[in-house]
Amino acid sequence: MTRHDYILIAFIALLVGVGLLLVINEPGYTDAYYYYNAGERLATGKGLTDPYLVNYIYLPESLPFPSHTYWMPLTSLLIAASLKLFGIGFTVAQIPSLIAFIGLSLLSAWLGSVLGQKRIYGWLSALLVMGGGYYLSFWLTTDHFALYGLLGCSALITMGLGRRDGDWRWFIACGVLIGLAHLTRSDGALLGLVALIVVWQGNSALKRQARWRATLALALAYSVVMLPWIVRNLNVLGTLFPTGGARTALLRDYNEFFAYPADWSFEKFWAWGIGNILESRLQAGGINFLTWLAVEGMVLLGPLALWAWWRNRSNVLLLGFGWYVLLLHFMMTIIFPFAGYRGGLLHSSTALFPFWMALALLGLDDAIGALARLRNWPIGQAKTVFRTAAILLAVAIGLSRLQNVKMDGYAPDYIRLSERYLPSDAVLMVNSPPTWYYFLKQSGVTLPDTPLERVSEIASRYCITHLVLDVNVTESFSPLFEGSITPPDFLEEIIHLDRGTETLEDDIRIYQFNTSCQADNG
Repeated sequence: MTRHDYILIAFIALLVGVGLLLVINEPGYTDAYYYYNAGERLATGKGLTDPYLVNYIYLPESLPFPSHTYWMPLTSLLIAASLKLFGIGFTVAQIPSLIAFIGLSLLSAWLGSVLGQKRIYGWLSALLVMGGGYYLSFWLTTDHFALYGLLGCSALITMGLGRRDGDWRWFIACGVLIGLAHLTRSDGALLGLVALIVVWQGNSALKRQARWRATLALALAYSVVMLPWIVRNLNVLGTLFPTGGARTALLRDYNEFFAYPADWSFEKFWAWGIGNILESRLQAGGINFLTWLAVEGMVLLGPLALWAWWRNRSNVLLLGFGWYVLLLHFMMTIIFPFAGYRGGLLHSSTALFPFWMALALLGLDDAIGALARLRNWPIGQAKTVFRTAAILLAVAIGLSRLQNVKMDGYAPDYIRLSERYLPSDAVLMVNSPPTWYYFLKQSGVTLPDTPLERVSEIASRYCITHLVLDVNVTESFSPLFEGSITPPDFLEEIIHLDRGTETLEDDIRIYQFNTSCQADNG
């Protein structure tokens, strides 16, 4: 790959990114709304604070309260920097993702050219990652897909280069990248374990003294990056890191993520029974396999990538990649199955995506060579046809995903609902508080997974004034949304919005709480 190649790839990635900016005009789902809101509040002088609860793992005295007690902060920090520099707006908030997307495309080009030992593999790898497949609709939103892909993939590459070259100094860069990846996602810390395996596994160009230096360099670089966040957590939470994320390993159902209170004890988990525990892991394994096949491997390219990985297993640049594949999928299936199959694996696999695409191209060429010999195809022409088909496959899957995102017809009309039925100072209990805050700047809490009679306790604790129900409700609210029970005394129905369809999917119910307020929500 030449400098001209990289410049042209960066330009194409910029064009693709700008095209996505024109199509994606709002965050679109809870995580992306959360990161944007936190960044906007920081940029506008409100500090790193949340005006709502997205779960009940951390129970503050009142709203607002310190942010990022579950998710990590780097995405919001970068969004805040962009908003501070260029002004408030969603398109401005997408700039960090655009930069990360261009960087990820360039990194993919380098990786493809190195693994394939030919310039064409660099170009094709970059185009596959830009096409994105399932990831295309996520690259340019205010989530961390492109950012974690860039940081995680870079960390895997630098640890491979350090082992290949026998140079412990690569692990300084690796430690910095792992720290940044951890600040992006909690499971970014897994890259640290992978790096230690890469340093110490078997025979290596790294001699014993260099291995100790690499380990020390890795630890120090990582610690320097993480230290400000650790100090903040100690001052605000009294712990090095929020503990809620690790406790999700004890979930017995995804809805327990919204449990009030979040009583996730090992005793309750074990009492659930070994049969249920195993069944939940088997279910997660099945779904995660489909995620690997459809998302990481774009269905047809996945088996080809596996074949090429096996063929090139001695390549030291693939050592960290291989360990991360195994450990990440194990963790998201066995340790955190519910978080894993509900999005955790989807997010974290972006660090693997450039590797999978580069390997898929190698596997594709192996398959083309075998078929060409069998069927007497002109191999040059066959490669052109099938490589083009691979790029078109990625683009087709990506465009279909973008179309699905734009066709979501069941989102409430937040502004109209607020203007007609909610006071400007309403504090809401809703399905997705970050979404409502993005449109209305109204604080609140998420729908809890708790008996209905305990809802008044939450309303009183956080001065909740209104309850809004759409089709996305936890189990305890289903009878209320369906109208099969009379509202309890602490709730008064304001309106049932029925659009006249045969289903409840587009219905909205709004209630007012008749409870006293215990907290002082600022």
